Amino acid sequence: MKNSVVSAGKNPHVVRTYVKVSTVFDTSGFMQPSSITWRDGRVFKIDSVRDFRPACTIKRGMNGDCYTIVVKGEEKLLFFERISEFFPSRFGRWFVESIKTEDG
Repeated sequence: MKNSVVSAGKNPHVVRTYVKVSTVFDTSGFMQPSSITWRDGRVFKIDSVRDFRPACTIKRGMNGDCYTIVVKGEEKLLFFERISEFFPSRFGRWFVESIKTEDG
């Protein structure tokens, strides 16, 4: 889960990767992510949650949340995208963003 360093002139763009997240709900209903499972099965324990902010996806017009988390001593952003109210059994899904260049 390392952040990419982007070289100038390579047309960088943000890539969204949906991930499985284990989450704990407290008695007040607060949602606290506890670990991330990557596509290849690797599991990353979330050491702490430093910040939580409401966030929305402008392109998709969906409400969501942004968690600033610490994984292996590195600060990362973890997003929760809320699904439309038309799908009550699907509450939402988690994703991380990374910067990719044309060549990689």
